[in-house]
Amino acid sequence: MPAASGGRSLRRHEVAERIKRYIIDERLRPGDPLPTELELCEALGASRSSVREAVKTLDALDIVEVRHGHGTYVGRLSMSALVEGLTFRGLLSPEDDFKVLEELLDVRELMERGMGPRIIDTLHADHLSALEALVDQMEERLGRGEDIVAVDRSFHALLLDPLGNDLVSQFSSACWEVYGVVAPHLQVSSKQDEADTVAAHRDIAAAVRAADPAAFDRAVQAHYRPARRRIAAARARGAQG
Repeated sequence: MPAASGGRSLRRHEVAERIKRYIIDERLRPGDPLPTELELCEALGASRSSVREAVKTLDALDIVEVRHGHGTYVGRLSMSALVEGLTFRGLLSPEDDFKVLEELLDVRELMERGMGPRIIDTLHADHLSALEALVDQMEERLGRGEDIVAVDRSFHALLLDPLGNDLVSQFSSACWEVYGVVAPHLQVSSKQDEADTVAAHRDIAAAVRAADPAAFDRAVQAHYRPARRRIAAARARGAQG
């Protein structure tokens, strides 16, 4: 039984690789239909069970999308698998929660700081006005004692959107998805942390309007400090407990 199981696993992997190669060779795009199961079997020289297992694997990775009753299509090629993996890792233990969040903050900060000059060059007046309006919303929500996470997320999505880089936008969105799952283990933000966060967003928008890369870099660093303080405080509480 172990040998047979290993053989099936290897075969599934081989067929999955062949399906990916087929998508590339045929220059298929997200949303394009794949051949039927029988046609894939003939094209790839694989059994129907191997094709089905391979399709299930690729469906979980969002490389293909199975639409029951309609067929199989090229998937969105999103980062859903990355989100699931990071989320699961973050839920394994409190210590992993903190490590995952720290690593996500590191990557997000480095990405935004590194792209600062391009963001400044790319954002046009309408986007900049929309960014400033989102900061106004954050201040209004903070004044009413409401959560500002959703507006924060919209701000960063809009900040990156004009770049036209789908990978960067997807990765940023993936970071937010993971944050939403594992962040509840942290303490509630203090009023000072939230005020500092809003101020940093205001400074980011102001730096873009002034076309000042150095000010943008400082504002992005300041934006992530409150979150880092929360992680450090949560880790210290965990060590004490």
